[in-house]
Amino acid sequence: MPKLFLLIVVLTGVTFSFAQRIKVTEPELLKLQASGKIKVYNRTVSIGNDATYKNSLHLDEKPGSGVAWLSKTKFSNGTIEFDVKGKDLMQQSFVGIAFHGINDTAYDAIYFRPFNFLSADMARRNHSVQYISLPDFDWQKLREEFPGKYEDSVHAAPNPNEWFHVSIVVQSPTVSVYVNRNVKASLVVEKISKNKNGSIGFWVGNGSAGDFANMKLTEMIE
Repeated sequence: MPKLFLLIVVLTGVTFSFAQRIKVTEPELLKLQASGKIKVYNRTVSIGNDATYKNSLHLDEKPGSGVAWLSKTKFSNGTIEFDVKGKDLMQQSFVGIAFHGINDTAYDAIYFRPFNFLSADMARRNHSVQYISLPDFDWQKLREEFPGKYEDSVHAAPNPNEWFHVSIVVQSPTVSVYVNRNVKASLVVEKISKNKNGSIGFWVGNGSAGDFANMKLTEMIE
């Protein structure tokens, strides 16, 4: 009889104990882009121009939200890590990640509003990181029906014009969001959708551009 090994992994302050395999993927974004393996919805994707982040992609500004899906890459439970850069421009910077995607308009997403990170207005600051579940639960519906439940401030908020690191721990139905390796989660929510697996891609909101780099997926395989 094969031996069963117990694996214990500590991810951004959250400890998992499980008898599962771990799959780690670090997509080479530029190679995926060059080979046409990034499927873009409502955006144009290009190679980033930041010398510090050589494996980065840029999504341009357009009305409506857009996603750069990593073709043939699926994600279920585990940790999503990436670096992202928005800007401190009111209502013009919404950047994050879409996951458990079914199609271009049906997915869960976590995104940030960098222009709220350091606001002196605490109401705005509490709208810094957001969970949505499309198509039925966008930010407006969630804010109206569940105020303060699916969005929050960012602990030790970074400079809104600079890159920051994001770790999203998905243990369906729980999703926890960590910024710049802070051990305290900035947002913890229960997923609204029942999807436990699906496509993953970089996300930008209405009228927003964004830069993304250094994706790492640590997935729990049953």
